[in-house]
Amino acid sequence: MAKNILITGGAGFVGSHLADALLAAGHHVRIFDNLTGQVHLNGIPEYLAEDAEFVQGDVRDSAAVRRALSGIHVVFHMAAAVGVGQSMYEIERYMGSNTQGTAVLLQQLLDRKSRVEKLVLASSMSIYGEGKYLCARCGDVAPQLRTVEQLRLKQWEPNCPACGEPLTPIPTDESKPLQCSSIYALSKKDQEEMCLLFGRTYALPIVALRYFNIYGTRQALSNPYTGVAAIFASRFMNGNPPLIFEDGAQLRDFVSVEDVVRANLLAMESSQADGMALNIGSGEPISIREVAAELARAMDSEIAAELTQKYRAGDVRHCFADISVARKFLGYTPQVRFADGLKDLVEWLCSQQPQDRAAEAVAQLSEFGLTA
Repeated sequence: MAKNILITGGAGFVGSHLADALLAAGHHVRIFDNLTGQVHLNGIPEYLAEDAEFVQGDVRDSAAVRRALSGIHVVFHMAAAVGVGQSMYEIERYMGSNTQGTAVLLQQLLDRKSRVEKLVLASSMSIYGEGKYLCARCGDVAPQLRTVEQLRLKQWEPNCPACGEPLTPIPTDESKPLQCSSIYALSKKDQEEMCLLFGRTYALPIVALRYFNIYGTRQALSNPYTGVAAIFASRFMNGNPPLIFEDGAQLRDFVSVEDVVRANLLAMESSQADGMALNIGSGEPISIREVAAELARAMDSEIAAELTQKYRAGDVRHCFADISVARKFLGYTPQVRFADGLKDLVEWLCSQQPQDRAAEAVAQLSEFGLTA
């Protein structure tokens, strides 16, 4: 049965792909987006589906959100200011857009006369802080964030908080205590906790999807705080080496935007995960250094990444997903291998002309003492 669906932030990277999939499934899609200049340099992006209804507005504007919700059955809430580093010096904007914006959405959902059927929230792996680790002596541990002094000494790896021994990173599951290491992470935690609390209180089915590192076509290549794959690609395309913080051995989980869209559709269609927060990743760890190397190969670039041996405030050492809960309750299984996903990304890159603003971003971080 066709539904009326609202995607906040729907002109963005993930939202636009989701809109395409929902339209293909026969639904009516309304996109609500403020077209922030940092992401959308030229206004409405050319890739946006013509069949989607587009409404420009800010999620912090109660009246605009109320109008956008009119007649809607399902809401995908993706509107957010994104970027760990930038959030540390644009605190008001991040908390306003993410925390207050979500509060406005929930208030309007509560005040409207007709209830929506479901809300699916874009949450983030950033709320975990450090990932999960194994200590040979103490078993599973969740170490504290690395101290500034430790980072200045370039002691990148965390040690066991109980015995001080080296740790082995293991997949992070949803039971790991949340530990925000940035304003961005805190704002995403706010979003998730507010939405799940709202769902429990008012019996509204809500699913929070904790995205890991998403990559794919339509990522904002000229935004220096976007995903790392897009930032590296922009550097390569401008003849510059990717800048890698620390030693490049930090492990992450890179998941294709196609798999993320699939997870959103499953969350909408199934009631099994209602009221839950679920990891959405590939389940496969890869180092940042390997990401740069894989991308260089895919782009036929001979430029080597630059290991800066610098740290960045808000970064964690290792975090990659245990996706067993999403498999069980959503039937989610990632289908795009990283190497295959990169091929699609590189093919799309050939039609793009990104500005390389990575050095500018590093300079801004340095100005506020957020990297050294």
